[in-house]
Amino acid sequence: MIEPIASQPALIDQVHDSLIAAIADGTLPPGERLTQESVAAMLGVSRQPVSHALQVLRMRGLAVETGKRGLVVAPLDSGRLLELYQVRAVLEGLAAKLAAKRVRDGQAKAADKQALAIALHEGSELKRDAGVKAMIAADVAFHTALHRLAGNTAIVETVDSQWPHFMRAMGAVLANTDRRIAVWTEHEEIAGLVLSGLPEQAEKAALRHIESAAKATASGIESPKPAA
Repeated sequence: MIEPIASQPALIDQVHDSLIAAIADGTLPPGERLTQESVAAMLGVSRQPVSHALQVLRMRGLAVETGKRGLVVAPLDSGRLLELYQVRAVLEGLAAKLAAKRVRDGQAKAADKQALAIALHEGSELKRDAGVKAMIAADVAFHTALHRLAGNTAIVETVDSQWPHFMRAMGAVLANTDRRIAVWTEHEEIAGLVLSGLPEQAEKAALRHIESAAKATASGIESPKPAA
């Protein structure tokens, strides 16, 4: 069930973010019909912000028109996700390398290093049976902290624009509770190398992590498991 949200100035953004979270964790599965009336009722808002948010989802490829059924949640496209992961692997490797260099050279802000450590701790502390939504949020928080520690805003901006698609991929993977352990073990390795100031090793670990995530995503899409 999607929780209602309070009315605030950035209501369209809130509706948009709530819908992305619901699509990512499987609350709104591929093929689910998206009408202004039904979404407005679920979120407890008026139809106007819903209309705008749905159009943004359509433009981003997260929702598609299907004739008589109208707008529905787009299917997961394994080919497109593979392309995105190929790009992301390079960016994540670069982010880890730059972050480790900044730590090694004493250029990293203490707050940024702490943010990565906190994100790692909070994600690792999630119970194995935690909901998919919580696991996705923790995964995004870890990688966002890593990107910021790298000190390259282009990496942050580039990945930010594709997070909705990666969140869907995360949902397909993290619905498998066995995979969750591996994800945070890999995160721990990356963070340890970054915070130890080891650029080359951190880059390789980040590349392995994303390549592993891409394979798990493809497998998860082919053989989807029920959401936690």
